[in-house]
Formats: sequence, C-alpha cells, structure tokens
Amino acid sequence: MSLVLGLLSQTLSRLLRYSGLPRGCHAPPKPAMEQDKALEVYDIIRTIRDPEKPNTLEELEVVTESCVEVQEIGEDEYLVIIRFTPTVPHCSLATLIGLCLRIKLQRCLPFRHKLEIYISEGTHSTEEDINKQINDKERVAAAMENPNLREIVEQCVTEPDW
Repeated sequence: MSLVLGLLSQTLSRLLRYSGLPRGCHAPPKPAMEQDKALEVYDIIRTIRDPEKPNTLEELEVVTESCVEVQEIGEDEYLVIIRFTPTVPHCSLATLIGLCLRIKLQRCLPFRHKLEIYISEGTHSTEEDINKQINDKERVAAAMENPNLREIVEQCVTEPDW
C-alpha cells in the first residue's frame, strides 16, 4: 500500500511540475519588497539537505519559491510563512525537515521576523500534529537539546562546500 501511495505521489508531483501549477501553494502576487524578502528566504532554505537522501530540499521539490510568503507586519518586521511539501504523504521525517527549516531561518535571516512553518495542506497524513510541533517553541528547544537530533539538524543545515 505504501508503495502505491509513493508512486501515486510521485506521479502527481510530476503532473503538477509539468503543468506549471505551483505545488500546494496558492498565494496571490506579492508586493516587490515582500517578493524580494521571499526570494531571500528561499535562497536560505533551498540548500538544506534531506535527512535521508543526498539531495537538497530544492532538488526534491520539498520547498519551492512559490511556497515562501513574506508579509510586512510592522516597521522592518516581517511574518515569514513556509509551506513545505514532503516527498510522500507518510514521510516519517517531515517533523525533522520542519525543524531544519526553522533552525536555519532563525540563524540566517538578516531581518526581524516571526516564523510560521507548515506542511502544505493535504500533502501529509498527520500534517496537523506536525504543524503544531514545528511551531511550538518549547518543543523545538527540547528537540535541539537532544545531542543526536542536534547533530542530524546540523548536518542538514550546514552549507555544502562547493
């Protein structure tokens, strides 16, 4: 059954990619400043490596430019919303991917921000639970206190030596 779901997910992903439609994101056009900030955010997260595979999240289409949204919420402060799409609907590492996104952005964003990270709607079997976990500051802090988990996150978020 999981093999069938995986194949179905890959097939749908390919259809969406070739159709030119964005995967899991339906954001309206953004003002220029917010669009520039969104591209800046995307440039930071696209090189995060998948915990299981030798690929980046960009290569696996877990993150795309269209799944980053930035809204100005105050003077020089922005709300950054990321909606990522796991490779399969039952991805066991979706929480870890969300944690990597959060840690990398907390470390690298050069502007004041609030951060919300979600799994794209309808792309994971337990998206609500995972969304709660990756947006809970206490759970994120507790996860990063675990040395084994911290090491995996560090391996994923460290920039590759080209």
